[in-house]
Formats: sequence, structure tokens, C-alpha cells
Amino acid sequence: MTSHRGRPEDITEAYYRGLMHAVGYRQKDLDKPQIAVVNSWTDVNPGHLPLKDLAQRVKEGIWSAGGAPGEFNVPAPCDGMAQGPGQHYILPQRDLIAASIEAMVRAHGFDGLVMLGSCDKIIPGMLMAAIRLNLPTIFLTAGAMLPCRLDGRTVVTSDLKEAIGKAGRQDIDMPTFLNWQERYCASSGTCSMMGTANTMGCFLEASGLAPFGSSTMLTFDAAKQRQSRDVGEQIVTLVREGFCFDRIFNQKSLENGIKLISAVGGSTNAVLHLLAGSHLMNLDMDLQVFDKIQSSVPVLARFKPSSIHNINDFHQAGGVPGLQKVIADYLDLDTPLCMGGTLGDVLDGTLPPDETIIQPLSNPISPNGCFSVLYGNLAPKGALVKKTGVEPGMLYHKGPAVVFDSEEDVREFLLAKQVQPGSVLVVRYEGPKGGPGMRELSIPAAMLVGMGLHTSVAMVTDGRFSGATRGPCVGHVAPEAWEKGPLAYVKNGDVIEIDIHNNRLQVLLSDQELAQRQQQLLNLPDHPAPGMLTAYRKMVTGAEEGALWL
Repeated sequence: MTSHRGRPEDITEAYYRGLMHAVGYRQKDLDKPQIAVVNSWTDVNPGHLPLKDLAQRVKEGIWSAGGAPGEFNVPAPCDGMAQGPGQHYILPQRDLIAASIEAMVRAHGFDGLVMLGSCDKIIPGMLMAAIRLNLPTIFLTAGAMLPCRLDGRTVVTSDLKEAIGKAGRQDIDMPTFLNWQERYCASSGTCSMMGTANTMGCFLEASGLAPFGSSTMLTFDAAKQRQSRDVGEQIVTLVREGFCFDRIFNQKSLENGIKLISAVGGSTNAVLHLLAGSHLMNLDMDLQVFDKIQSSVPVLARFKPSSIHNINDFHQAGGVPGLQKVIADYLDLDTPLCMGGTLGDVLDGTLPPDETIIQPLSNPISPNGCFSVLYGNLAPKGALVKKTGVEPGMLYHKGPAVVFDSEEDVREFLLAKQVQPGSVLVVRYEGPKGGPGMRELSIPAAMLVGMGLHTSVAMVTDGRFSGATRGPCVGHVAPEAWEKGPLAYVKNGDVIEIDIHNNRLQVLLSDQELAQRQQQLLNLPDHPAPGMLTAYRKMVTGAEEGALWL
């Protein structure tokens, strides 16, 4: 006889069982399906604060369905809180989260998993772990933060970032700014914008890995409590049926999720994470393949900061299933869902969405996806921009480079009000190895908007941008400067051409001039890699491969 833990049921199991008795499990509980409740709860991150209570509801559902839950926690970093030096440690934690879950589940011998997570690197890390483990798995997010109603406007976290630029330009006084700072984040839950957290949450729903509505409903909606119990019950069913992760998450469901992200105007960070996940799935997925998939669907919705609408508006308008109903002809409707049935079954019973929020196919925002992958002599392996967040007049831009070797340098430049309209801010050595950690330049990008410069100034970097970034911000430039990519050889005054219409990113130098520069010895900036970052710098792959390191 073999136990659920994959080992013979003999007296050597007594050690394991004795220790489990010590934490309250009875003999009969140990013969039930053992379900890991993987929780990223923390009280220092609003996106994860609700998960403590939701985990209790999940466990109630597991017990009621005849399973035995066991909860453990993983780190829950917040990109918004880890600005500046802290950002070096954000993307590396994605892979650490994946590895820690994989190790704990394998060591303990769980039969299935409920992943409770919300924010930018936690959902991708959990997704990577689920791919590796290939056990029955359901995801559940905390739900969305309450938008703030202030001075007749509905505002969310991304508005606060842009307010930094307004304060720096002294368009608002400090008492007003501090009042906004205190009130814009009106509750716990994920920031109510189409940042990376909600992009990945919507991806989970669209690809069948999470219950519909789970990422877009407000975190304190009573339906969230009931949904959590349903998840607990359903995971026991999946374990008993042997419904492993790859029966739900495969090439077809991945493509469904990518198309939803594109149609909803999602975050460029999702591209990085899904390239990493595709690699773990051994799929033939690179930037060109990703671009072909995402550009096959029209963009039908935009949310803050790219429009006035927030995530709760999306939920009320029909949410993920409402939008998927509109693009149903682009999707594989036979893909199974974690909560049972197929995507087609659910969409058959879904009402048409509110067309003031989710536009019809006859009136798309963009006919061919929300991202543009750019190539050229500055980005031989590609670069990425969220084109639906760019002002029409900046879809083509040519201007002189102003070069910075760190995020701190460009922040100081912006605060000193030295930037000239028409220029291109080149921020290099912020890639996976160069940063290290491929930091997110969301604050400098938001400052550009707040200062009213996003209609005349572009930014190009081998780092990342937030899902909440808008404006002509080109990121993920590969190869990165630290690896002697062309970005390392750009000089102040070189003319940079950004042509989003034609997917081009160029420095207007002759091939001979660029080749001569690349023969020169690089003087790398002093970007230390202490502790774990030493290993990260040695092992991490390029952005075009998902920046994997574990």
C-alpha cells in the first residue's frame, strides 16, 4: 500500500504522523487528501492583508469536503513599497517564492494546493511553482482595493504616483499632497488599476486557474468569503479526480490568458513572467511568438492610469468573463476551468458586458493588441512598450539622448527640472544583471506624466516599468547594457528613434560607428550585488527569456 505522500505505509511513517498529531491532526485526518494552503499573507502589504481571513474560509471548505488543510507562508514583497534600493530585491523574489513553494510541497508531500496571493511577483512565483509541481492547484487573490472619492474625482494608487511629479513641479502645495498620500489607498486589496497585480489576477481567471470575479471584486465583498469556501471544497474534488495542473494550464489556456491581457490593456511585466513560465513548460515561446498571440486580438478596455476607469468598474461591467465573451471567437472555448466545466460553458451563461467600459469588437481601442515589441540596433533581442498607454503623438518620436547609469540619477534630474522637451531619457545598467534585479522605473515614468512631459519626452531602459506606467516608456531592452548590449554605447546627444508603428528602436548611428564604439572597453558603473544578488547576477537570464535564475 502506498500513502498519499508517495511512500509505503509502514512503521517508518510513525515519525511523520507523530509530528502531525502534535499540531492537532487526528489519525483519520492523515488519511484524507492533504491540501497545502500556500498563503502570502502579511500585515505590511495591503494587497495581502485580507488573505489571513480568506485562508480560514478556504480551510473550512477543505475540511467540509473531506480534505485536511495545512497552511504555510511565503514572502509577499510590494513593488510600490520597495522603491529605490529595495527594488533590487523584488524581481529576484519571484524565483525565490517559486523555489520555496516547490521545496516545501515536495518535502511535506502535499496532494494539492490552494495558492493565496495577490501582487506583482507573488502570483508569477506561485504560477512557476505550480508548473513545476504539476499537482491539482487553484489560485485565489485578495480582491481589489476600494477606489478613493476625493474632491469630486475617483482616484487610485497610480494617481498618487503621478502626483509626485505635480508636487515636484509645485503645482500642488504640500498639505494637499500629504492629504492625497493618506487617502488615495482607501482600503486593503490590490491597487485598483491595471498594474501587474491585477493583470496577473485577470490572467489567472482567463486561463482557468482562478474562479471568475476573484481578482476584480472588492476585497470586502461578501461574495469573496463564499468564493473562498468554494475554492476549498473544489480543490479536494480536483485531488480525488487526479486533475493535475497541466490538464488546466497548457498551451491553449496560456494563449487564452495572453489574449485577455492584451484585450484589457495589461502590464508589460506580464510578458516577462509568462515568458519565464513558458520556459518551465518547455513551450516554444519567445517575444516574437508572444507578440503574434497578443496582437491577434483587439484592445477593448483600458483602466487606470490609461483611462478614468478602475478595476471595480471593470468588475461591475462584466469583468474577465464579460470581456472574454466579446472576444470568444479568438479563444479556445474547450479549455477546462479549475472550478469545473469549460470556458465555453461559462461564457454561454455570461451576460453581454457594459459597452461603456468594455467596448464592442466594432469599436476597438486598438485593432492589434496593447503591446509592441520593438527591434533595431538598440534592441537586437527586443524591447517592449505598452502602446495603448502612449499618446498618439508619441507613437513616433525622435530626439537627443540624455544618458543615465541608474534610476537614482534620472530621478534627481527630473526633480531638478532639467529635462528638455523632445529628449529621450536613456536609463541603462538597470537590467537583470546590471541593476542587479531589473528594477521598475515606475516613479520616474509617473513623474514625467505628473510634470506634463509625457507628450514630448520618451524614456528607454533595460529595466522594467510598472503596469501602471503610461507614456512613451520603452523597457526590457535586450541585450542589457551590463552584457555589452548597444545601450551601453549610447552617448549624450545621440539621436534615438522610437517608431512604435513599425516596431523599431534605433540609435541613428552608422553601423561602422556603432561597431567602433562596441570595440571600446566598457567602464561598468558601481552597481554592487551584495548577498543573494551575487548569485542572482551570475545566474539570471536576459529579459527576452523571462529573467529566470532558479
